Amino acid sequence: MRARMRKMFPLIVLLLHVSAVYSDSHSLRYYTTAVSAPGSGLPEYSAVGYVDDREIVNYNTDSGRYRPSVQWMQKIQEQDPEYWERQTQIAKGNEARDRHNVRTAMSRFNQTGGFHMVQWMYGCELGDGGSITGYEQYGYDGREFMSLDTKTATFIPTMSQAQITTQRWNSPEVQAGERDKNYLENICIEWLKKYVENGREDLERRVQPKVKVSGQEKDETLTLHCQVYGFHPKQVDVKWMKNGKDDVPTYQTTHTLPNPDGTYQIRVTAEVIPKEGDSYSCYVDHSSLTEALNVMWEPKSGTWSIAVVIGVVAGVALLVVGGIVGFLLYKKKKDGYKTTGTSDTSSDSNNPANA
Repeated sequence: MRARMRKMFPLIVLLLHVSAVYSDSHSLRYYTTAVSAPGSGLPEYSAVGYVDDREIVNYNTDSGRYRPSVQWMQKIQEQDPEYWERQTQIAKGNEARDRHNVRTAMSRFNQTGGFHMVQWMYGCELGDGGSITGYEQYGYDGREFMSLDTKTATFIPTMSQAQITTQRWNSPEVQAGERDKNYLENICIEWLKKYVENGREDLERRVQPKVKVSGQEKDETLTLHCQVYGFHPKQVDVKWMKNGKDDVPTYQTTHTLPNPDGTYQIRVTAEVIPKEGDSYSCYVDHSSLTEALNVMWEPKSGTWSIAVVIGVVAGVALLVVGGIVGFLLYKKKKDGYKTTGTSDTSSDSNNPANA
């Protein structure tokens, strides 16, 4: 079985077009990265393997060993005493091959120096109903280079520089696609089943999400935030609802990020123009829940919108102006009475006419 990458370079995400894995589905994926020169902060070669979203094994040039990343992978030693040594030797062979592939790719792009990398991702998925899916992709400098079409068992070039490789791999003499298709749909699935059985308690544990909603108003726009955190497994459905309906077309979603305790978090933001009578709620569905959550957003007590504040300020200003005008009219009227000499007995000591 082939090995993959220890520290996944950020650009690897550009290669992933794999469907989501839901509660009763499981996937096994491997990644490798080989770079053209040391000193980039990455090992010259690194590999990592995942079951679902859980890193299970890793290898890199610094360690030189294929090692477990989770405790339950130690069970493999009891089932197959030669497993770790055999995988180490396979990883070393992959390292030599992929480092050669970097130099080959550079020559295809007429590059003689600089930092470059070749990435490889492959894996398999076992669906809820027993469906089997395999995938394999190659990338160069963060862009997809070529991929395997498992239906036809042929490699498809994404860049013109990949045509030489795909022609050779698809040739009747090599038929690399047939070999890889067989691995992905048979051998990979068998290993996936074995790993899931060993790590079922960890992989299938359910932790319910916590939800926090908040909002800020600016001008006439209300920005709503829904923070969902502390859940496991990784797959979750989060969206904003208007009046109990899926009627909030524009919103931003962060990637689902890991927490130090092995749980996950995600943040979904929506911008709306609220109208009187509208209500907004954050909808959260997760495999740990018996039914989906709908957490209502409500303004904090004592919090006024900008429009209300402007209205209050304008009202106060009118009262002040009205008070001043009224006082001046009153004063003028009273001063007029004084000139006739009919109010010289006033007891108001603050009245200037009596000073």
